[in-house]
Amino acid sequence: MTESEFLDLAETTLDDLERTLENAAEAADLDIECSRAGNVLEIELIDFGAKIIINSQAPMQEIWVAARSGGFHYKRAGECWLDTRSGEELFAALGRLVGEQAGCVIRLDAA
Repeated sequence: MTESEFLDLAETTLDDLERTLENAAEAADLDIECSRAGNVLEIELIDFGAKIIINSQAPMQEIWVAARSGGFHYKRAGECWLDTRSGEELFAALGRLVGEQAGCVIRLDAA
């Protein structure tokens, strides 16, 4: 994939993650604030003093996630983003990471 194609796909993915997370947080009655600055999506779990940072890395053609439990890299495989170590899908992983930091179950389905 070209850099331009990657950037378009990453932008769409960040938009989808933000929308999906906000909907799931509302359903779970979690106070989550999402903010975007370019290729960086910051998720703040207000009641828990926790943050998760997601950003695209064009040179590597990856999406990176930083959470309390560590850093994760996701590479596009077919129609989804998979963790380069565990193979976990990005939306499922983000749901798990938010849930771990908030002490509840959050399910995020890929858009």
